[in-house]
Amino acid sequence: MALRSYEEYIESLKKLRPNVYKFNELIEDVTAHPATRRTIEGHATSFKLKDDPEERETFVTVSHLTGEPISRYLSIIQSPEDMFANSRLKRRMFQLTGTCTGGRCVGWTATNAMFAATYDMDQEYKTDYHQRLTTWLNAAQARDITIAGALTDPKGDRTRSPSMQDDPDMSLRIVEKRDDGIIVRGAKVMICGVAAANEIFILPGSGYKEQDQDYAVSFVIPRDIEGLTIVETRRPSDTREQEEGFDIPVREGGITQAFLLFEDVFVPRERVFMAGEYKFCLAAIRYFTSTYRAAIGGCVAGQGDVKIGAAILTARANGLSSRVFRDKLVQMNINNETTFGMGIAAAALGKRHPSGAWISDMMLSNVNKVHVATLPYETSRLAQDIAGGIAETGCMPSYKDFNSEKYGHLIQKYLKAAHSAEARARAARLVEWATIGAGVPGCMHGGGSPDGARLVINALGKLEDKVEMARKLAGIREDIPEPEKKK
Repeated sequence: MALRSYEEYIESLKKLRPNVYKFNELIEDVTAHPATRRTIEGHATSFKLKDDPEERETFVTVSHLTGEPISRYLSIIQSPEDMFANSRLKRRMFQLTGTCTGGRCVGWTATNAMFAATYDMDQEYKTDYHQRLTTWLNAAQARDITIAGALTDPKGDRTRSPSMQDDPDMSLRIVEKRDDGIIVRGAKVMICGVAAANEIFILPGSGYKEQDQDYAVSFVIPRDIEGLTIVETRRPSDTREQEEGFDIPVREGGITQAFLLFEDVFVPRERVFMAGEYKFCLAAIRYFTSTYRAAIGGCVAGQGDVKIGAAILTARANGLSSRVFRDKLVQMNINNETTFGMGIAAAALGKRHPSGAWISDMMLSNVNKVHVATLPYETSRLAQDIAGGIAETGCMPSYKDFNSEKYGHLIQKYLKAAHSAEARARAARLVEWATIGAGVPGCMHGGGSPDGARLVINALGKLEDKVEMARKLAGIREDIPEPEKKK
């Protein structure tokens, strides 16, 4: 098997051991349960479109390991063109599903980050991590699996390192090393798209020091591995978006988040890609964020495209011409193309790692992260402004009320404007979905916090180089150093 069909993907999830919970209920079949089936349908879109001649280039590429066609989500990004394709793919998926499909893209980014980091560790320590990862990736490509990525730890008290916490399990850690593998305990939290994944790629959660070396761990596991409990946590989908009818305007998408609870999980040696090499945690995270923060500009641009279209539809259903909102629509487009274009620039100015992986420019990737944490919210505000109160206030009758035998005809009578009540309701619900509902990606903290990105920007800003440049241009011969801090 090289490229799975939609049916094969769905069947692969049905075969997994049930270990996903919500509302204290074990979900026996994630492909059918209302809390998870929408996200699975969203992820399945990539399997549906691989044979579409107009879409194939977006979703399919060639493996550098075998020369065979593979899902782009399972590829190693080796050039700026590959990164451009990454951004285009993520934008296209948002346009098609209306929501995040992180159960593929985050695992893709994690794989690329550790492809580079394992190469670095092998050079330093003469380990065989890179070969392990390559062997696993070859098999993953052949099986065409979906891979979620898990980075964030609970952390506990933010003023203390993992090894200084009162509870040592507040970051995922190795509790035992064996010849045939490792045993891990702890948790990963706020992990996207896990229900739609076949496997989960674990990254170290931070840059650790020697005393924290047990927390320096990376591996990949089947989603249904023994000892792992998954708790779905996404709450906006608990009510309106689980109702059948127009209250689910996006029928091919949905986002989920989860807590991953590890209770002495055994990970076989061949699936372990870091086990105590704390010096390389920060490099792994930088490789991850440089790619993720560049390409997330494509995610939010795709979501912004949906916001623009939904806002215009609602305005027209209300009887208003989109020309009335021209300046607002122009600004929405500017916001979209700023994040998309900044990601493309970060890719273009990146560098090839000795492993062959392409690492996007760190400065521009982090600048993009700051834009992603601001511009999409402005786009949402403008979409709500254009669509009016019907979309922004949430004051919308349910589908069951809309079709009530007792008063449904009155609901439809008073919802009707320039176009039918149903068209107006569906358009408004799509605005609500994309701006305050489950269609919203992690703009503020997805891929890390904007303040974390600002720290990187400050570190890479080369302020003294710029001061020296200005000093020479101004014809100043004396040094003008930074004043010392007052005691």
